[in-house]
Amino acid sequence: MMLIRGRVLSFHADPAEVEDAFTYIEDGALLVDGGRIAAVGDYADLRREGLTVIDHRPHLILPGFIDPHLHFPQVQVVASWGAQLLDWLRDYTFPAEARFADPDHAERMAGAFCDMLIAHGTTTACAFASVHPGSVDALFAAAEARGMAVLGGKVMMDRNAIPAVQDTAQQSYDDTKALIARWQGRGRLTYAITPRFAITSTPEQLAAAGALVAEHPDLPMQTHLSENLAEIDFTLSLYPQARDYLDVYDRFGLLGPRSLMGHSIHLSEREIARMAETGTRAIHCPTSNLFLGSGLFDEAGLRNAGVVTGVATDIGGGTSYSMLQTLNEAYKVLQMRGQNLPALQAFHWATRGNAIALGMEDRIGSLAVGSDADLMVLDARATPAMALRAETVGTLAEELFLLQIMGDDRAVVETYIAGRPMKVAAKGRRG
Repeated sequence: MMLIRGRVLSFHADPAEVEDAFTYIEDGALLVDGGRIAAVGDYADLRREGLTVIDHRPHLILPGFIDPHLHFPQVQVVASWGAQLLDWLRDYTFPAEARFADPDHAERMAGAFCDMLIAHGTTTACAFASVHPGSVDALFAAAEARGMAVLGGKVMMDRNAIPAVQDTAQQSYDDTKALIARWQGRGRLTYAITPRFAITSTPEQLAAAGALVAEHPDLPMQTHLSENLAEIDFTLSLYPQARDYLDVYDRFGLLGPRSLMGHSIHLSEREIARMAETGTRAIHCPTSNLFLGSGLFDEAGLRNAGVVTGVATDIGGGTSYSMLQTLNEAYKVLQMRGQNLPALQAFHWATRGNAIALGMEDRIGSLAVGSDADLMVLDARATPAMALRAETVGTLAEELFLLQIMGDDRAVVETYIAGRPMKVAAKGRRG
């Protein structure tokens, strides 16, 4: 057992909906035992003789960030000169993903990917792999070695891409079944059924994905929805019988509370109502949406309609592994929408809110007793510019907003995975 001391902040409700939504302890501590939080409270009440104490004062201790939508085979695609979505996929993404047929390349990228997440304070991620089963093996092996709670799956895609990243409807079903049998429930790993999106799947393949969802209703399903206007037009030309983009997935049984729809920008009223009715999640990817000129997410509109949302980096269309910088851009997107994103609401969204979106709030996303000890330690004075601004900060909300707008991986002092400090080790592996 060990005691981790600092200024402790955790959410038990959404600050957008409940005034008393969080617990803040100025001189707090977390008692960690067996990778889980055994107690949380004032340091004076938890300290005892012989207990190892790690003192992070004056820094903030929060649950680790959770990233519910990103692409691990795109780690070397980030910062590829911009284009619209479909051009960007053709010119950069698919060629990069083709390299993941090589197990050695997949292994190296998977390790770098997990270490990059840890360095930025992210303790859980829901990631797309490539079409190659070996890419999932590499991702899950790297996550398992680090003790991380990671969700992921091989993309199912059998058309409208280069041959090197295509499978068939039957092959995608068979590969996914084998990967589920090999990895699901092993350590802290969760398999996510992963049809890439409607454009790259025939009706037969979406039917296969629907069969997988029906056979494994406890598993998440991740895909993309209404990211780009040209994408929507192309999708409807491929599925002319569908009422709209969401209806394509609905017809194959792909909606529900375990369904994660990346982007979800250009939605009709009918689609929004149907997402709320089925419990389907919408995942906001602000840096990617701005980089590719895709559009502006309607957080308030979806919230008011009863749609559960998450917020994600979307590496490699997204431009930063940092959830702090992701929240920075989310703030700006909502400003352009005439909405706002207060700091307390933002930090809830990227921790407990994302855990709810993934259906994992019973284990991660808060500092509740019994939760996995996935933590991050943040320093609002991490850079000279931040330290200068921090001289005038007077409240917790102001400090969080400073981190949200000016912070990045330099503000992450330490990242704990199941109670183990991991950031220094991750940095060392990356050289």
